[in-house]
Amino acid sequence: MMGMQVQPAQLFYEFRLDDHVPGDHLLRRIDRFLDLGSVRSELRPFYSTIGRPSIDPELMMRMLIVGYCMGVRSERRLCEEVHLNLAYRWFCRLGLDGKVPDHSTFSRNRHGRFRQSDILRHLFETVVERCLREGLVGGEGFAVDASLIAADANKQRSVPGEEWRADADAGRAVQEYLATLDDAAFGAASPVTPKFISRADPAAQWTGAHKGHAFFAYATNYLIDTEHAVILDVEASRAIRQAEVGASRTMLDRTTERFGLTPQSLVADSAYGSAENLAWLVKQRGIAPHIPVFDKSNRTDGTFSRSDFAFDAEQDRYTCPEGKHLVQFHRTYATPRSGTTKEGTRIYRASKRDCDACALKPRCCPNTPARKIPRDIDEDARDVARALTNTPAYERSRHRRKKIEMLFAHLKRILRLGRLRLRGPSGARDEFLLAATAQNLRKLAKLRPMTALA
Repeated sequence: MMGMQVQPAQLFYEFRLDDHVPGDHLLRRIDRFLDLGSVRSELRPFYSTIGRPSIDPELMMRMLIVGYCMGVRSERRLCEEVHLNLAYRWFCRLGLDGKVPDHSTFSRNRHGRFRQSDILRHLFETVVERCLREGLVGGEGFAVDASLIAADANKQRSVPGEEWRADADAGRAVQEYLATLDDAAFGAASPVTPKFISRADPAAQWTGAHKGHAFFAYATNYLIDTEHAVILDVEASRAIRQAEVGASRTMLDRTTERFGLTPQSLVADSAYGSAENLAWLVKQRGIAPHIPVFDKSNRTDGTFSRSDFAFDAEQDRYTCPEGKHLVQFHRTYATPRSGTTKEGTRIYRASKRDCDACALKPRCCPNTPARKIPRDIDEDARDVARALTNTPAYERSRHRRKKIEMLFAHLKRILRLGRLRLRGPSGARDEFLLAATAQNLRKLAKLRPMTALA
């Protein structure tokens, strides 16, 4: 009868965990670039000096990095995987007999001390500094964009926006929402009341931006260097254009302050091409905007658009296709007028006498006595952006902008961050920071392989 051969048991075994982690394993390649030496000092104020020892903060950080690098989204499953997987044990410095924390204890520590501190921002910036030292950041051209990530909220547990009221015993996510009402990335981004508000996570934005079924979401905003697509900053915001534009300014300022990096050019899509934002880039930051201009002045009814009129900045006037001038004032006022409306525009008007005698009036202003053209006070910044659209540098930047879209695809498909597990602005911020840290670590492991150090 066929039987199974059983090897005799050994009394002693010689087992080195390091020998059983392949040299090309992702975590081994990442470990070279991870510096957690300052974690304990950064978190010391958030730990008590009495009582039982808590979970080692470095162990928690390493476990979180394992989870986000390997796409393990569940904290319960992460604790199980670290317990069973030799490579995970090696990376977490647990050895063979190290005890993995219970998932409930792990969650309490993560949502307590880590959220009270700014350690995840500190970790992210530490990795960015390593990318700088490794020469992966060119610093000349940056790209910015946002992507929607579904929130842990659903329509069934929401209420119409005008009916929402905070309960007296509101949870953490509601308290965070109330605390961010004046934040430019959240409540102050727009005065419009959302159509629906989630009871569980009121900061999540009800949006139908994907042209499909509407859902609650946050926006993760990336600022990347276009040389090697290193993420220089990340910010969580509401999933609306105004908040995303505000987040881009926050990230540019923070990158300059933290790393001393100011790009020569910034590439983005037309959502960032408003006159106000272009003026901020050109006039206040000296950054060339490789951005399509967001402009609604082009007409589709067959009549002349504003672009058909030539503007003379020195004379401060427009010239129509027939050579007539459009100016702000046709007479001198005793009390000088600013000429700027409440909407921040200047109105240039043609003479009614000129328009009445003009053969092109049916194609210019068929329904009004004379043609008038509104011009934004920051239209000169739009002109700068328009002038850059035909340059070779602009074409290169538009091509490199695809790298940020690839990062978002990697975030959702490989790292599996298609839906948040944590609620509230701080939960979204923590998840986005950890995911961006994981992407930068994977970038370091790919572009600076082990063999290059030999």
